[in-house]
Amino acid sequence: MRVAVVQFAPKIGRVQENLETAQTLCAQLAPRSVDLVCLPEMIFTGYVFPDAKSITPHLEEPGTGPTSRFCAELAKRLRCHVAAGYPERLAPEEAKAILTQEHEGNEVQAVGANSAVLYGPDGQLVGTYRKTSLFTTDMTWAVPGTGFVTFDLPPPLGTVTLAICMDLNPFPPFQWNLDEGPYELATHCIDTRSNLLILLNAWLDSGNEEDEDMDWQTMNYWAARLRPLWVKPLLNGHGDHTRDSHAQPGEDTVVIVCNRCGEENDKTFAGSSSLFSMRRHSGKPKLLAAMGRQEEGVAVWTVPGR
Repeated sequence: MRVAVVQFAPKIGRVQENLETAQTLCAQLAPRSVDLVCLPEMIFTGYVFPDAKSITPHLEEPGTGPTSRFCAELAKRLRCHVAAGYPERLAPEEAKAILTQEHEGNEVQAVGANSAVLYGPDGQLVGTYRKTSLFTTDMTWAVPGTGFVTFDLPPPLGTVTLAICMDLNPFPPFQWNLDEGPYELATHCIDTRSNLLILLNAWLDSGNEEDEDMDWQTMNYWAARLRPLWVKPLLNGHGDHTRDSHAQPGEDTVVIVCNRCGEENDKTFAGSSSLFSMRRHSGKPKLLAAMGRQEEGVAVWTVPGR
């Protein structure tokens, strides 16, 4: 399986300029040279909008907005699948039904959803997804999705789960710990036997070891939050597995984390887009490839055996 990961620093609110940047970066890709292209969360609009009013002019119609058109054209040109994140405009009837929602003790107007689209090699829409676990920034304008989605795609992609950034973290009010989790996204991948997980991110830099080319703390956290995909299950006194008994040894999930980089409204993003192989009961995740935390470009990675 050949995967192209697009990582750059978009300029907030400058959609056309960001589209042109992505077009320039992707121009190097030849038709049929890759099976999948990934672009990060809300890559053409930018991410750190302070409220619903500021993001409203940049909300997109699903299937017809700038992100959808870009993905459809790229997918058709390259004859591959393309996934990207965008801010979705709610249909009038849905927006009317969701009058307000609470955020930090205040009532806010929800005007959209933090969403993603997936297009196929014929340039047609395969499916959409709405971010289920919202970050603080999302809560000022977006409604959450209703759960993770999984697609059955032609080889070499196979069974694919598509998620966005904060979906890695537990849904409120749960508190996470290493042993007990919860690990909702990893569990979903196991239950659906997903052999590919695509994460489209606008993940913030950890701020640690800033002289390092990659944000290792963030990359380690991504892997830790998917622990059921690779952890060795414990045995109880009877020699039985105490956890992950439904995770079959040897099954593998390839994880693509496509993150943005750069700065936006005093926030710094981690870059460090990564490719992992996570094999059940192996005891550790395997990092196959990664980009730098400030690197802009397109990385083309080949997944062995796929």
